[in-house]
Amino acid sequence: MTTTTTPPVTPDDVRDAAARLKGVAHRTPVLRSRTLDALVGAEVHLKCENFQRVGAFKFRGAYNAASRLTPERLSRGIAAYSSGNHAQAVALAARELGTTAVIVMPEDAPPSKRAATEGYGAEVVTYDRYTGDRVVVAEALAAERGLTLIPPYEHPHVMAGQGTAALELLEETGELGALLTPVGGGGLMAGSATVAKAMYPPIRMIGIEPEAGDDTKRSLEAGRRVTVPVPRTIADGQALHTPGELTFSVNRRLVDAIELVGDDEIREAMRFAFEHLKIVVEPSGATPLAALLTGRAGPLPPRVGVIVSGGNVDARRFADLCATGTA
Repeated sequence: MTTTTTPPVTPDDVRDAAARLKGVAHRTPVLRSRTLDALVGAEVHLKCENFQRVGAFKFRGAYNAASRLTPERLSRGIAAYSSGNHAQAVALAARELGTTAVIVMPEDAPPSKRAATEGYGAEVVTYDRYTGDRVVVAEALAAERGLTLIPPYEHPHVMAGQGTAALELLEETGELGALLTPVGGGGLMAGSATVAKAMYPPIRMIGIEPEAGDDTKRSLEAGRRVTVPVPRTIADGQALHTPGELTFSVNRRLVDAIELVGDDEIREAMRFAFEHLKIVVEPSGATPLAALLTGRAGPLPPRVGVIVSGGNVDARRFADLCATGTA
């Protein structure tokens, strides 16, 4: 007997999300740099989600999921948990859709991300990321208040929304030999790999993690989800201890490789982006660029895509990271 498992996200889901996001999310620019091309020996196309609404790709998935709620559920409000970018994304999506949001954030989340989340009108509830479980906190809060919980990656509509970044990139560039994305919970990679492999099956999907948070790499090598200690890394958007269940079910089929970069290499990539590309990139968004600059991404095909996932870092922290190497 043959058992068929339906994937949580399909290429049609990503295309449907793109239609829903048209005119709501920004179609972000794709940048090129001759200097970068010469350094890495390939034609690099940078999809700059640091120019997305809320400053990161997360708005795509948050809005795609929230906009599909029934009017009754939407009227009760939305809950989410996030270290920052998904928090802002859900807060803005809720505001756009005329409802409220309550966000569970770690106590040590970057102050600029918390301020931005509250600026979009959301209520913030904090927890200790090293001793508490954000999912447990958020689920209890949602149950108590009757809110609909929109997780940062463990949701088919969130994954589909995130995949629209890769869809737009490939629509603009045509076929690429490889696509690099940061990997945290795995939603961006799952959505991107789903649509990219459908459009161009030979494309290599390469995920990049910080060395301190190599849970997806270990999980792919083990063939099952592996848990690591909560990472201590400047890449706060990737400071997770285990991949999502849904995202891993996609990524174990479609991801070709996971490479790791260190915090010092991430800092150097941020400096490079600022000095040569004239853009501000947050640590998590700089990990794929770091992998290119260090050669960690391995031998490259002639044409490569990179999703620069976000640019949410305040001026003081950005200056400290780039100038002195301290968080």
